[in-house]
Amino acid sequence: MSSLVPVDGGVPEARCALCGKIASGPCARCRALVCADCCELTDGVTTFAVCLTCVRRGGASIGAAWRGLLGWLAVIVLVLAAIAGALVLLRK
Repeated sequence: MSSLVPVDGGVPEARCALCGKIASGPCARCRALVCADCCELTDGVTTFAVCLTCVRRGGASIGAAWRGLLGWLAVIVLVLAAIAGALVLLRK
């Protein structure tokens, strides 16, 4: 746990992966712990924090992640539909 640093009471605090300050939370894309200065908030229905490294790679949107999730769900539904169709044909 390299991002945890002990403080006065011996209780570890999470540190930012980019600058070393006390972390506010994880990046919505890469899950790295970041502080408020090292992240940008996304635009959309729900607000997420995205680290500056991920923003440089692909912008502050997490739309691609949602499209990927929906794509995987569609593949699973299609496979299940194919299995159900095959079972119906085998029963005849």
